[in-house]
Amino acid sequence: MAGLALPLFRARASSPLSILYEGDDLRPVVPNLHFLTGKPLERLNDAEKVVFASWLSLYTIDQSVAFRQAYGRFVVSYDIWEQKFMVTIPGPAPRSKGDLTALQAEGWCLDNVAISAKGLAADQPFFLRLEMRTEQHRELSSVLADPGISLLRPLVELFSRKARPDEPQWGPFESRRLRLSELVRMTGRGTHG
Repeated sequence: MAGLALPLFRARASSPLSILYEGDDLRPVVPNLHFLTGKPLERLNDAEKVVFASWLSLYTIDQSVAFRQAYGRFVVSYDIWEQKFMVTIPGPAPRSKGDLTALQAEGWCLDNVAISAKGLAADQPFFLRLEMRTEQHRELSSVLADPGISLLRPLVELFSRKARPDEPQWGPFESRRLRLSELVRMTGRGTHG
C-alpha cells in the first residue's frame, strides 16, 4: 500500500513553486498546495486546533547551505456550525483572520510566508524551497501557552528530523533557478527575516 502512495507523494512534492517579489521579500506561490485536507481536516472537524509549520529556504549555490531561512507557524481552527476557518499566527504580535473558506485560509497562510532578499545581488542565481508540516498535539501546547515564546528552536528541531509516517507534510516545493533582475518587483508590505 505504501508503494502505491509513493508516486503520488513524489508528484505533489515536485509541484513547481513560483516567486512573487514584493518590496524586499520573496513570497512562494504554489497554486496546487492544499493542506486543509485529510488528517488535518479530520482533526479540525473534531474541534481540535491544528498547527502548520512552514520552512522557506533561499539557496544561492546548491542545496547544502542555505543563504537564508524563514520559519513560520499557523494555528488553524474550524467552526463546525459556521463551516468557516480561522488562522492565527502566534508570537509576540499575534495576527488572526477568520470567517475563511478552506481555500482562503490556505491562501492567507501562504500570503504570510516570506523571506527577505536583502543582501542578494540582482544577478546572483538563487532558488527557493518551501516545506510544510503539521505539529503534534504535545507541540501545540507550547505554541499556545506563552505568546512570547521563541518559535525558532522548536521549528528548527521539527524540520531537522525526518517526518513520522503519521505526520502530514507537503513539499519540498522548489522554484527554478532565478535572479532578482528577472523578477518584476512590486511595492511591498515590509520585510521578513
